[in-house]
Amino acid sequence: MIEKGIHISEPKGKLGVLIPGLGAVSTTFIAGVESIIKKHHLPYGSLTQMGTIRLGKRTENRIPKIKDFVPLADLEDLVFGGWDIFEDNGYVAAKKAGVLKDSDLENVRERLESIKPMKAVFDQKYVKKLSGTWVKKGKTKMDLAQQLMDDIQNFKDKNNVDRMLMVWCASTEVFIKPESVHQDIESFEKGLKDNHDAIPSSMIYAYAALKSGIPFIMGAPNLSVEIPALRNLANEMGVPIAGKDYKTGQTLMKTILAPGFKARLLGINGWFSTNILGNRDGEVLDDPMSFKTKEESKLSVLEYILQPQLYPDLYKNLYHKVRINYYPPRGDNKEGWDNIDIFGWMGYPMQIKIDFLCRDSILAAPVVLDLVLFTDLAQRVGMKGIQEWLSFYFKSPITAPGLYPEHDLFIQLMKLKNTLRHLRGEEPITHLGLEYYD
Repeated sequence: MIEKGIHISEPKGKLGVLIPGLGAVSTTFIAGVESIIKKHHLPYGSLTQMGTIRLGKRTENRIPKIKDFVPLADLEDLVFGGWDIFEDNGYVAAKKAGVLKDSDLENVRERLESIKPMKAVFDQKYVKKLSGTWVKKGKTKMDLAQQLMDDIQNFKDKNNVDRMLMVWCASTEVFIKPESVHQDIESFEKGLKDNHDAIPSSMIYAYAALKSGIPFIMGAPNLSVEIPALRNLANEMGVPIAGKDYKTGQTLMKTILAPGFKARLLGINGWFSTNILGNRDGEVLDDPMSFKTKEESKLSVLEYILQPQLYPDLYKNLYHKVRINYYPPRGDNKEGWDNIDIFGWMGYPMQIKIDFLCRDSILAAPVVLDLVLFTDLAQRVGMKGIQEWLSFYFKSPITAPGLYPEHDLFIQLMKLKNTLRHLRGEEPITHLGLEYYD
C-alpha cells in the first residue's frame, strides 16, 4: 500500500476560467455548465461529473463517482472570462456559432451576455483566414504579453477569484517548427521583445499565463506550451501545463478502433479519413498552413498506437491519409468519414466504413470542463509541468522529452484513473485478477 494519500488543498473560493477564443467551443462549454447548474440538462460526456472509479478488489464493491472521490471545484464556483478578436458578448457569439438551440441559449442568456471578451492578441500572419476587429496593439510581443498579464490580474481583482487557469479554445495557427528562440526562456523573452516570427499568439498567451502563475491548457494543435522555454518556465513557476488538440470526433474513433485491431492482430493496408465542416474552425483549416498543423496532430495517432516497427507484417505498409474540407452549409455539425482496409487470416481483405455525423463543440465542451477541473486539482495538489495523465483528452499529448506519447484511449483512461487513485492513497488497478483464484 502506498502512503495514505497526498495532501490536496480544498477547492475553496471561486475558480477563474480564462479562455482565449469566445467562439463555438467556449460558448457551448459555458452555456452547458450554466444549464447543468440550473438542472436543465445532465453533464453528458463529462468524466468528472458522471464517471465512476473502482477502488480495491472487485469483491469490495467500492465504486464511487470521481467527483465524490477527489475534491473538485463545484460548477457553481466557476467564473468565466476571456479574449476574442470580435467584440460580441457570449450570447451573441453563441448565436453566431449556431451550435445550440435558441431555447437552450435563452435559458442562460443573462449569464452569457455578462461575458464580454477582452481585446485579443491576434496576428493574421498566424491565422490567415480570420480578420479580427477587437485586437490589442503593442510595439512588441512583450508589450502584448504584459497587457495579457494585466488582464489576468484585473480579472482576478474584479471577480474576487481564489484561483485561475487558462484554457485555449481559439483557432489552429499555421505550422511552426521549433527554433532556437524556443529553447530557453532568455532566448524566448528576447524573441518577444524582437517580435520574432516563430512566436505566434498562442505562445504569448501561454507565457502570460505561466508568468502569472496560472496553469495553461492548449486545446488546439499549435506549437505552444510544450517548447523547452515554456515547459521549463512552468516547472520554475510550479504550475501545471497540458495539451494539445482536443480529442473529439474522427481521432476519438481512431483511438478507440486502432487499439482493437492491434489487440486482435488484424493488419491494415490503408486508412482514409476525410472531414467536412463549416464552422470557424473549418474556415481556418481551409488555409494549407493551418491544415498542416492539424494534419500533423491527426496523423501521429495511428503511428504510435500500431507501432509498425514492432509489427511490420501488419502495419509497415499502412497508407494513412487525412483530409479536411470547408463546407459552410454543415456549420458545426461535422461529418467524419473513414474507409479502413484491413486484412486477416491468410491475408484475406476486409473493409470497415465509418460515417460519424458529429457535433464538434458538443463533443469538445465536456472535454474542456474535465480539463479545467482536473488541472485545477493538479494545481491544488502541487503538481507542476506536463500533466501527461490528462492525455486521455488530447489528439497529440505533450510528454516529457524523449518519451513517445501514449495514444491508446483505454491505456490513457487507466493512467488517468490510476493517477487519481495514487493521489488518494489507493492501490493502482492492474486487472491481473489472480488473487480471486489463489
